[in-house]
Amino acid sequence: MKTGMADSAAQQPRLKIAVLNRVFASTGGGAERYSIAVVEQLAARHEIHVFAQEIEHAWPGVSYHRIACLSPKPRWLNQLWYAFATWRATRRGFDIVHSHENVWHGQVHTMHVKTVKRSLLEGQKGYQRVLRWLKIVLSPRLITYLTLEARRVSAHKGTAVVAVSQSLQDELVAQYPACAPHVQVITPGVTLPATTLAPQQAREQLDLPPEGAYALFVANDYARKGLATLLQALQGLPELHLLVVGHPGQIVRFKALASQLDMSDRVHFLGSLHNMQPAYAAATMLVHPTLEDSFAMVVLEAMAHRLPVVVSGSAYCGISSLLDHEQNALLIDDPHNAAALQQMVSTVLRDPFMAERLREQGYAFAVQHSWQCTAAAYEQLFYELVRKTATPPA
Repeated sequence: MKTGMADSAAQQPRLKIAVLNRVFASTGGGAERYSIAVVEQLAARHEIHVFAQEIEHAWPGVSYHRIACLSPKPRWLNQLWYAFATWRATRRGFDIVHSHENVWHGQVHTMHVKTVKRSLLEGQKGYQRVLRWLKIVLSPRLITYLTLEARRVSAHKGTAVVAVSQSLQDELVAQYPACAPHVQVITPGVTLPATTLAPQQAREQLDLPPEGAYALFVANDYARKGLATLLQALQGLPELHLLVVGHPGQIVRFKALASQLDMSDRVHFLGSLHNMQPAYAAATMLVHPTLEDSFAMVVLEAMAHRLPVVVSGSAYCGISSLLDHEQNALLIDDPHNAAALQQMVSTVLRDPFMAERLREQGYAFAVQHSWQCTAAAYEQLFYELVRKTATPPA
């Protein structure tokens, strides 16, 4: 694959690409890590300029442009300012403007989460829908988010919309039918670890008890990714520790819940980690009972580290539509069901043959989903758009 990409790149012009992401840091979340990984892959062959308000990244060949944050709140006003500031900065001089943000401009818009329109209007019918639209029209915040989103997906010549999973593409087409001819799926990729730590070494680095089995939970929004259900499920598995990695903002709340469940001594909150390798190496499995995930890159990363994975089914998690139950993952029908979740986690703990199958077939799945493949798909898309908008010779 790498050779093919190199040969293709040698025959194509070098592009000047602007990348829009308000937070350009690996601790920001899945969308940010996706953006960063694609930038790192493309930087060797193209001129990349990143426009962000928060930057915690350095990579050879990438130029960084900090966009001022006038005020972090209200968030909708900052989003509008960011859209305007990046429009002014990128409206000339770039072959491609690739946005991961809710802005009105750019040639390529990558959608990472469910639509604002669905969030606001799902399940609303009759007079309830009329009242909801009235609420939207009277709210500067809601009308801003909805208008920016509608502009993003109103693709025309020279623009494209990318969804990170098939389920998200289906949702985009359902909410905005006119975008159907212009939307495609480019799933996240993964970097296979070059080296691995021994579990004991990793646990020592993280200041964890050296013995026992560890489930790993990774999320910035603990509630939306199902941590409450996971804590309830682990009550009945006293031999299992839990590692919680992600934004520390919800730690106090979930520490209190762990205490109520008499589990404080085996639930370890690690906060945000710039280097996830020790967490993967320390863990026995990944458990991801998410209530909503467009893709869930953490599942792919865990597979690359040969961890068995327990994850919500495709109704809740985008990557699960690509997975096979009891082959490369255990898929949860209902992530609210703590008893069913406990049974699946117990299977990984107590059935070594199943655990080994999940490790090996999960790793094989990860091998087929590299960041090189993801970047190659974007490179092809960029060239197609540049050709469509090229001025024909006189």
